[in-house]
Amino acid sequence: MSGTNIAALLMVTAVAVSSTLLIRAAQRAGRGPGGPLHDLYEVAFLHGGPGRVVDTALAAMHADGRLAVGGPGIVAVQRPVAHDPVERAVLQEHASAPSGALHTLRIATMRHAAVQEIGDGLAARGLLSTPGASRHRTRWGMAQGVLCVLAIPASVAVTINEFVSSETVGGEDFPFFAKVFLPLVVGAAIGFVCAATSRFRITKAGRRASAEYRTANAYRTDPAHLVATKGPRAVPDPELRAHLLTASRFGPAAASTSSYPNSGSSDALLAATVWCAGTAPGGGCGGSSGHTGGGGDGCGSGSSCGGGSSCGGGSGSSCSSGSSCSSGSSCSSGSSCSSGSSCGSSS
Repeated sequence: MSGTNIAALLMVTAVAVSSTLLIRAAQRAGRGPGGPLHDLYEVAFLHGGPGRVVDTALAAMHADGRLAVGGPGIVAVQRPVAHDPVERAVLQEHASAPSGALHTLRIATMRHAAVQEIGDGLAARGLLSTPGASRHRTRWGMAQGVLCVLAIPASVAVTINEFVSSETVGGEDFPFFAKVFLPLVVGAAIGFVCAATSRFRITKAGRRASAEYRTANAYRTDPAHLVATKGPRAVPDPELRAHLLTASRFGPAAASTSSYPNSGSSDALLAATVWCAGTAPGGGCGGSSGHTGGGGDGCGSGSSCGGGSSCGGGSGSSCSSGSSCSSGSSCSSGSSCSSGSSCGSSS
């Protein structure tokens, strides 16, 4: 077997193996027990990540008069009453933020364990893919696609060299380019398609659960439901809507850690994203409300508390084996709910 035949065989084999593994990784993504969404916060997280969860809690607390937002986006607590772990997180972070600015309160609450673990619960049930798994498949697919595209002109050069040396070495039945062109084109297509679909973090099971929840709760018109399913633009109160939309434009860098003197843990200073703060169409954490279709399954199988419930109200708490979440689901062994997880840019 000539050197070019060996090179062609190795190239085709490499593309075939990489493509097969990439497709299998995409098929495994999002596997889990699935099931319905447990509460409004899971709906919010699925559609807009941690930012949507916090907006939902703020809308609920504003609607019944427990919070007021006025002036240049300053939050005032009228009645310090919380009905769930996310609302407790809002009150805790407000107490540690002297300025009471809405955008800093929003970002700090997005980083809270009570909010971050909602994404873990969705991922554990196969409704949402984890950020790390999505990034891995995106980079893998892009690398395969680019390498296959670059290999096409390289194979042309090898073929030309074959013809130049054919008088002394002897001709081949098929030129090198003809042997590898189709596998390279197919490999490039598989790589780019898998990279594109991995940007959609809502899995098929997640989209199905979201559609079922929307259908079952189509009658609801309260502000919290509207924000969770449609975003801050659906808030009926024009003043609150303007404040939430303004706050959503601030990324994590806008909330200086010096604004939160009580967050003494070194984890609170980390910039690494566990669950992004929000999304844009085509990517991000759970997608936007535009993610009703498209996109392949996500890769999520994080260990954590199911049902979007919180494992206690305190920042920095962790879920150990056997501890129970407020929704009744148990935290998996070793899963962490620390508040050191930070968020990406908001939606």
